Amino acid sequence: MKLELRHLRVVCAIAEAGSLSKASSLLGLAQPALTAQLHRIEALLGGRLFERDHRGARPTPLGELVLERARVLLPAFSRLQEDALRLVDDDAPAERYRVGAVNGPMLGGLVHRLTEARPGAHVSTQVSWSGDELAAMVAAGRLDYVLVGVCGDAPPPSEHGLTWNVVAVDPVFVLLPEDHPLTSRDEVELGALKDVQWAVTPGDGCFGDCFVAACSRAGFTPRTMYEVDIGSCIDLASAGDAVALCQPTFRRTPGLTAMPIAGVPLRWRHLVGWDPEGPAAGFGPDVLRHAAEAYREVAERNPRYTAWLPAHPQYGAVPHRAAVPTAP
Repeated sequence: MKLELRHLRVVCAIAEAGSLSKASSLLGLAQPALTAQLHRIEALLGGRLFERDHRGARPTPLGELVLERARVLLPAFSRLQEDALRLVDDDAPAERYRVGAVNGPMLGGLVHRLTEARPGAHVSTQVSWSGDELAAMVAAGRLDYVLVGVCGDAPPPSEHGLTWNVVAVDPVFVLLPEDHPLTSRDEVELGALKDVQWAVTPGDGCFGDCFVAACSRAGFTPRTMYEVDIGSCIDLASAGDAVALCQPTFRRTPGLTAMPIAGVPLRWRHLVGWDPEGPAAGFGPDVLRHAAEAYREVAERNPRYTAWLPAHPQYGAVPHRAAVPTAP
C-alpha cells in the first residue's frame, strides 16, 4: 500500500473536524472504519499523526508536516486535473456526461433527460455489477458520475472521496408468478416463503448478509441463493423455480408480479456520486435532479408500488438534500 491523495484528504478532514467522531460523520464513515484507515496511513508514514484524548484529535509534529504538504498538494492536484481535461477536451463538446451505473431503474431515463436538456453535450455510459469499481473510475477521471444502490443504511463506496446524494429509498420486493396464491394479498410475509429457492442479481455490499439476517428474524434459514443476471431472474421466477428479490420499480413483465414484503425487512438506497474536486462537480445538482425525475417516472410504472407508497411516505424519491462527502 502506497500513500495516495485520498489518504491526505482523510488527514485534512480529521484535522479540520478536530476529532475522529466528527470527521467520521463528515466523511460518511463508521468511526471504527475511519480509525482503521488512520492507523494504516500512520503506518505508511512511520508515526502518529494525531494525539487523541477526550478533548479530540490534535496534530503531532509529523501530522503538522503532513497537513502543511497536503494543503499544497490537494489544490494543486485538483488544478492539474482540471487543466489536463480542458487541454484534452479543447475540440470536444462544451459539456460531457460520462455516467456509470450499477443495475438500477434510472440510467435510461437519466440519459434521455440529459440528451434532451443538453442537445450539444456528449453523453456516454458504463455499466458494472460493482459500485466500488465505478466509483474508482470516477476518482480516476474516467467517469463523471456514478449511480449505485446500497443496502439499508450501509455507506456508499467510500474509498475514493466522492460526494454522494440519495435519490430514493426503496423497499425490497419479491417477484412472483401472477398465479401464485400469495399475489392475492396486499403484502407477503417473509416467513411464508421459507421453503422457496431464491434468486438475486450480483453486486458488492452487505445485501446477502442482510437478507440472511431478515430471514432469521422471520424464523428460518434461507436456501442457497442463485446469483444470476436479470434475464435469468425473470426466467427462474416465471418457471416457479425461484423467488427473485427485486426493486419495486422492476419493469412490469407479463406473467410476473412484484410484491411488497410485510414490515419492509430490507431496504435499498439509490445514490448519485461525483468527485467534488473534479470539473463535473458543477453539473452534479443537474444530474441529481434528472436522476430523481427518472426514478419517479419508473416508479409510476408499477401500480402496486404506487398504491403502497402513500401508507409508507418514508420510501420513494427523497427531497434533494445537501451533498455528503465520503472518503476512506
